[in-house]
Amino acid sequence: MCWCGYFIRVLGCPWLSVFVRVCPGSAGVPPAQRPVGNFDMMLSVIIPVYNEVSTLGTVLGAVRRVPVEKEIIVVDGYSTDGTRDILLREEERGGLRVIYQTARNGRGGALRAGLAVARGDVVVFQDADLELDPACLPQLLEPIARGETEVVFGSRFLRGRPRMTFPQYWGNRAVNMTMNLLWGTRLTDVETCYQMFRRRAIDGIAFDRNDMSFTIELALKLARAGRRIIEAPIDYAPRGRGEGKKLYWFDGIVSLWVLIKYKFRK
Repeated sequence: MCWCGYFIRVLGCPWLSVFVRVCPGSAGVPPAQRPVGNFDMMLSVIIPVYNEVSTLGTVLGAVRRVPVEKEIIVVDGYSTDGTRDILLREEERGGLRVIYQTARNGRGGALRAGLAVARGDVVVFQDADLELDPACLPQLLEPIARGETEVVFGSRFLRGRPRMTFPQYWGNRAVNMTMNLLWGTRLTDVETCYQMFRRRAIDGIAFDRNDMSFTIELALKLARAGRRIIEAPIDYAPRGRGEGKKLYWFDGIVSLWVLIKYKFRK
């Protein structure tokens, strides 16, 4: 690739993607008709939850329907809006494990708690806010099952500019560009929720972050460990602050700080 093309990729521009896969999530295709690979592996789906009473049941139903062998691990960050009542009912149905935290410990803290008990060959994170469709998970799993890579990130940017506010879009671009420049990656969406990886890919890696920047810490430590990261396009249906969105502009500042801090940390 020429230097011009390289720097365009560093900026995270979607049209230079070399890996494109269609996710059936919003294409109107009934689940029974969607293509599904034969995966000889178990997927651990870790769902961090905090006050998601309005969407949790729908998300859990969608994850249950994903046609792969899986375990579902829900980590509740001390919800106070009735979320725990839903989780108690879902536990009675079986098919999932719930960790009830006794204090708020952030999204990163919830994911780390889930990782500590995950038993699957492959791990993925799924937020409970309906912004991302679990129907995409088999498509993310395919390159790992084929042995092409141990890490797949779902990118919201590979199909063009997603529906985002001006600050959110350019904040994502700034964080992504910094990741690519400092860590030698060629990613378009380092802040994605959909980070899927073989569990063995993080063996020996210690994590520190308990906040939203855990996503960044995981990505940069996978890059530092020499893991090849493939991206695949995903559907993205953003929600606003009034619908319970918990990401703030300050989280982007923290992400940039984490990228720089870990680059020069001995």
